[in-house]
Amino acid sequence: MTTGAAAVELAIIGSGFGGLGAGVMALEQGIDSFVILERSKAVGGTWRDNTYPGCACDIPSHLYSFSFAQNPEWSRSYPAQPEIEEYLERITDQYALRSHLRFGFDVERVQWTEDKSCWSITSRSGECVLAAAVISATGPLSQPATPDILGLENFGGEVFHSAKWRHDVSLEGKRVGVIGTGASSIQLVPAIADTVEHLDVFQRTPPWVLPRDDRPAPGWRRRLYRALPFLQRLHRWRIYARQEFLSLAFLGKGKVAAGMTARIIDETKAMIAASFPDPIAAESLLPTFKPGCKRLLISNDWYPALAKSNVEVVTSSIESIDESGVRTADGQHHELDVLVMATGFAVTDFPSPLTIVGRDGVNLADHWSDGASTDFGLTVSGYPNLWFLAGPGTGLGHNSIVFMIEVQLQQIAGALTYMRRESVATLELRPEVEAASYEELQRRVSTTVWASGCSSWYVTDDGRVDTIWPGTTTEYWWRARKFRPERYVACAGRFGEITPAR
Repeated sequence: MTTGAAAVELAIIGSGFGGLGAGVMALEQGIDSFVILERSKAVGGTWRDNTYPGCACDIPSHLYSFSFAQNPEWSRSYPAQPEIEEYLERITDQYALRSHLRFGFDVERVQWTEDKSCWSITSRSGECVLAAAVISATGPLSQPATPDILGLENFGGEVFHSAKWRHDVSLEGKRVGVIGTGASSIQLVPAIADTVEHLDVFQRTPPWVLPRDDRPAPGWRRRLYRALPFLQRLHRWRIYARQEFLSLAFLGKGKVAAGMTARIIDETKAMIAASFPDPIAAESLLPTFKPGCKRLLISNDWYPALAKSNVEVVTSSIESIDESGVRTADGQHHELDVLVMATGFAVTDFPSPLTIVGRDGVNLADHWSDGASTDFGLTVSGYPNLWFLAGPGTGLGHNSIVFMIEVQLQQIAGALTYMRRESVATLELRPEVEAASYEELQRRVSTTVWASGCSSWYVTDDGRVDTIWPGTTTEYWWRARKFRPERYVACAGRFGEITPAR
């Protein structure tokens, strides 16, 4: 045990939406002894880290925010990165969370300590915090994924991931390559296309794309929402219902689901045809997998950007990279000055970036070697007083993850209330509950579009879908919002008191 380690009732790892929401929840629970551990020097999580040109959210602003902290000042239907980051900074100040933040604490290891009945949290620099309970809010989009491409290390120009954008590298007049056609690429390519001399977009599989109904928020509406917050709440619920309806295309069967799928296909085809009237050119941009199997994207300027004279969509697979550019399987060599990896995140690498060791020294990565089994993505047997936000099996393809986080915080708040009221020192998920919950998730997800055969960030290398919630968010709220003590083994004692076990 590290001498002089700080001891708290609750440690929260990460300061994005999940971490800040957990901090507010702790304050509402009357917990003063808590700390938010943040590896960076500012709050914001993925909205602090991702600053690439065009970075924005693909969920409408009035829904992509906390229900308890509505923001009448959103400037657009879909918020851009700086505005979301500013919102999170404002939440931090509004709820006086800065005194609980510990910046520069890059968590490396979280280990259950039997003799103290608490978690020992160690940073990569050797600092240590002891906590009676831990909430991991690192988020699924915290670890950039870089493909293993032959010769990548030999590239002589500038190379960086979209999540670590190099603002010191000018793209003006440069030959730029972007690898990937996912959510980041679809935003940054239109934003840089007019700046660069030439842009190669290396496409493995084309995405399904829907129109983006984005428009500035008029001043009168912002004034109205400031004066009458309930109207903004009604608007929020309208957006929620619209997004929830989209899930029928992923989960349902029958005429309604078929009709929604057909609409997605028709809208994508129409947008492609508007920019690429040549059917041969258009064919390479039309996906062959079912809509929703990979993440649905929204954009009005993706196809117009690809149609620009200085932009080329490269559909031949990348064979290797050398000092001056990229060589593709068709034998072509693409000369480049800058290479951008818009290749997403290691979403299925649970519990990365942390090492979590529970009872009997069991590493969570080993516990999850045959599947990231949890109960509603929140808790795991053998890991007492540990909760995850946006954990395995809670990802979405259609609605706001902030909604899911708030549901999860409801259950955690219920658990903490129960522990303090009933004099419970530790709560530990029952193994049979975890097994049944994971079996249900796998059974249900096997009939959804996410298991229809495409390669995506939803799917692990061995073909499991451990990331996604195979239902509506309404169902998740109904089933996961309340803490159910019968699903746990409770050990009597005083919660938050870190003393040697009796």
